[in-house]
Amino acid sequence: MAQKVIFDTDPGQDDAVAILTALASPDEIELLGIVTVAGNIPLDLTTRNALKLVELAGRPEVPVYPGCTKPFGRSLVTAEHVHGESGLDGPDLPEPVTKPKETHGVDFLIETVRAHEPGAIRLLCLGPLTNVALAFAKAPDIAKRLKDIVLMGGGYFEGGNITPTAEFNIYVDPEAASAVFRSGAAITVLPLDVTHFMRSTKERIEAFRALGNRSGEAVAAMLSFSERFDVEKYNWEGAPLHDPCVTAFVLKPELFKTRHVNVEIETGSPLTRGMTVVDYWGVTDRDKNAVWVRSGDSDGFFQLLTERIGRLP
Repeated sequence: MAQKVIFDTDPGQDDAVAILTALASPDEIELLGIVTVAGNIPLDLTTRNALKLVELAGRPEVPVYPGCTKPFGRSLVTAEHVHGESGLDGPDLPEPVTKPKETHGVDFLIETVRAHEPGAIRLLCLGPLTNVALAFAKAPDIAKRLKDIVLMGGGYFEGGNITPTAEFNIYVDPEAASAVFRSGAAITVLPLDVTHFMRSTKERIEAFRALGNRSGEAVAAMLSFSERFDVEKYNWEGAPLHDPCVTAFVLKPELFKTRHVNVEIETGSPLTRGMTVVDYWGVTDRDKNAVWVRSGDSDGFFQLLTERIGRLP
């Protein structure tokens, strides 16, 4: 039976690959909706990009709900320097015909989780956690009605990618992240510790292009664009492919190695704002509130993504 899933996302090329992979996997993933959030780019663009993606995948029936326009009590930090002005620079995707839903994304989250049996829905988070924290503030009961949250964010062994200590998704709205990690929801984290080793080398990008479909061409163009920033930054052969780790974990958790840990979010220090403070070695008595993904099979990861993208138009 397919797992019932909601994406909370700020597309973003890597978000796009995560969403397309899910859309290509209807036997395993029943996508109830996509909620957008401001993050990589402002909300109007993340929403437009989500609509482009469902149309590219031939799945325009999947509803898209705009969420929050800015973080809790902070100015929005965006990442056009990585993703381009559109957030999906690289491919030439047509403007979407499909329209977003009028219901606010936070209200959709609350209503949908309450409408299903406890444990029925997995929430897959690819951006700042603003929508999720607001939903939990308005409806605290839904945190434990979710099956779990699987999110891309944070880093421990690999440090940060927007500051020396903070990963972008957590840094943008650390107060929201802190609220989510303290909510009592079951949480699995795909941090930089694993995503930094899922690198989109030229060979792996060309494998998408060689699929010969529109979606494969678009993914290759997206990754070729975003790669230029990270390759220069890290001096690696290939750029890290972050957000698709979330979808891959849902489809094939056996690709990854995990540990149950405590995670706290630094919100006070200007030096370490957004840091995920992970008690990886169990040196405190703090409650273990998250499953931390430490490593994964990069070849198996890219084989999975390529095979699934090959199913799309």
